[in-house]
Amino acid sequence: MTARERIEELLDTNSFVEVGAFVKHRSTDFNLSVKDTPADGVITGYGTIEGRLIYVFSQDVTVLGGALGEMHAKKICTVYDMAMKMGAPIIALLDSKGLRLQESTDALHGFGEIFLKQTLASGVIPQITAILGTCGGGATIMPSLSDFTFMTKEATSLFVNSPNALDSKTETLESIASAKFHAEETGIVDFICEDEKSLLESVRDLTNMLPSNNFDEAPIFDTNDDLNRVSNDLNEMASADVTAGYDMKAVIGHVADNHVFVETKADFAPSMVTGFVNLNGQSVGVVANQSVENEKLTSSACEKAAKFIRFCDAFNIPIVSFTDIDGFNASVSEEKVGLSKMAAKLVSAFADATVPKINVVVGRGFGTAYVAMNSKHIGADIVYAWPNSQISMMNADSAVRIMYADEVKDEKVTAEDIASKTVEYTDMQASPYAAASRGYVDDIIEPAATRKRVIAALEMLYSKRETRPDKKHGTL
Repeated sequence: MTARERIEELLDTNSFVEVGAFVKHRSTDFNLSVKDTPADGVITGYGTIEGRLIYVFSQDVTVLGGALGEMHAKKICTVYDMAMKMGAPIIALLDSKGLRLQESTDALHGFGEIFLKQTLASGVIPQITAILGTCGGGATIMPSLSDFTFMTKEATSLFVNSPNALDSKTETLESIASAKFHAEETGIVDFICEDEKSLLESVRDLTNMLPSNNFDEAPIFDTNDDLNRVSNDLNEMASADVTAGYDMKAVIGHVADNHVFVETKADFAPSMVTGFVNLNGQSVGVVANQSVENEKLTSSACEKAAKFIRFCDAFNIPIVSFTDIDGFNASVSEEKVGLSKMAAKLVSAFADATVPKINVVVGRGFGTAYVAMNSKHIGADIVYAWPNSQISMMNADSAVRIMYADEVKDEKVTAEDIASKTVEYTDMQASPYAAASRGYVDDIIEPAATRKRVIAALEMLYSKRETRPDKKHGTL
């Protein structure tokens, strides 16, 4: 599609109003004055998505390769200023060869101005970026400064340095700049789409689930799904061995309105699931441990969840978490990355969030990883647990073997003794009823009733207000 066709496809029919249509460059260096640059290579303006005001800019690759120059950047900054004044989301459609070399420092100044506008807009209005061609060099900072990034599966690339500039000459655009690479390895890309049309439709769907600005409440839609619907499938899932883990996407689907779950960063850090659902019509952010393959909490998973939680908190979107975690991933690579540093970001994100926070312990809640997963201890408003869940420092068998290590070493206890002590430890320390008796769990609920109990809790928490210490910002 052309730059204009992309905007027309994205916005409601005939709703687009262009701003700055006659703006052109004013540089005369290197014969640039004789080159025509319609709209200076970027279409800017506003329109609506499902009747809601949206600002948009779309780079035109047919004009100097969509390269960013002084006036090109000023047009983008102008719509950012308008979006901030009106409190409306802004959507960037990127397709550019990079910086306009003929304008050099003026173009660099333009990049800096855009980065400043994006930073000021962060947490104030939703920012969504779609990469529909090339995004290289300094322009790659733009999607990382936005909230959500889309790419098409083919014919798109995102790279700071081109492959021929890297120290390894074996890399290609496919290996270091493709949508698949950034979705799986870097986590920059939230959604991969088959083609431009499906991408633009997905952008519309995501925008509909988000508030327009940080003063709006999470959107509420009409729903035909019964708020008291129960799911016997959850009872069947919960009756299985808790150590086997759950397919948390299936759990979320059974709880969500009409079983619809919009997952973000699906291919990045698969041990953590993040995304949006509607519960009784209200947009809700979901964070969950994907434990079906017995995966543990990784640094990437912590980073992924922390960013998502901060977005939800900034835009007044309630958070529901589903906990089933067996601890932190034990590997040298994780220690080198700084697992504790990333875990601290996750703890900080949950603890800082002042939106309604509900946690459902569906399986295991072991060790500090459980504490980090929106536990009562770091500020969850309501914590539910399924009857067969376990909450403890570690699994009961390991705990007993450590406590009775000397006896086991000296063979003073039999296997039957260990089994008996394991059952005793489970009842006394690892049972959700033990946690509930101490006030760490608010209620033990039937798995099938999870949907209606969570919705009821969200209704109760709708008017939540929480005052925090006066400070400029945290330092994590």
